This record gives sequence, structure tokens and C-alpha cells, in this order.
Amino acid sequence: MTNFRVPAAMGALLLALSATNAAFAQKQGGILRMYSPDSPASMSVLEEGTVFAQGPMMGVFNNLVIFDQQVKQNSLQSIVPDLATGWSWSEDGTALTLPLHQGVKWHDGKPFSAKDVQCTWDLLLEKSSDKLRVSQI
Repeated sequence: MTNFRVPAAMGALLLALSATNAAFAQKQGGILRMYSPDSPASMSVLEEGTVFAQGPMMGVFNNLVIFDQQVKQNSLQSIVPDLATGWSWSEDGTALTLPLHQGVKWHDGKPFSAKDVQCTWDLLLEKSSDKLRVSQI
């Protein structure tokens, strides 16, 4: 493997120039177009395991919790609520409660509820009569 080395001063100058140009080029709003060399079989982040499916869809779907996007390094301390409003553990540490935001709706206008979360968990734990179509193993 060959390493490409740039003198520190030149590297710092290139970095500064590229950051400056990127800052000037940014504008609020518009359309983000992402091109992919692949065509995923589905839009389900539960059923697809490639970056070509996961990457574009992570901006479409919400999670109960996510890593804080303003923190540079993911850790347990940087987990923040998304569809949940927070969380708490039972005293014995065996039950996790996640209160959900009220007024959240699916794309078809149906309300999001704890039943939807339970349905997803049952599907992931193979406790449902429905099954995931693509195996991650």
C-alpha cells in the first residue's frame, strides 16, 4: 500500500481553501440528489444490509433514539430522543420505557403508536407471524 504525503503547510492551505469554498457554496433549502451505483431490493432498513440501501433511507425514516448529530464521537452519552421523548429504566434494570411524541403520523396519515414499536420489535425478534424478507446473516 502506498501512502500519499502532503507537506503540513500545503495540506493546511488546501484544507483551509476547500473549507472556505464549501462554506460559500452552501445555501439553505433546495433538493439533495444522491446517486447510487446500486439498486437496492427495497427501502426497508430492516431488510437491507448494504450502504446503498441504508444510506439514502436513514434520512427518510425516524428512530426511537439517535446519536446527537452535533457530537463528534458517538457514545452512550450522545444518544438523544427522536420519536421517543426520553427514556427511563426500571429499578431492577430489566425494563426500558420510551414515551413517544404525540401527533406523529405515518405517510398515510395514520397515527404512530406504541403498537407500531411493538410490531417492529416482534418482527426483529421473530415473534411475529410476519417475517423479514431479506436475511442479514
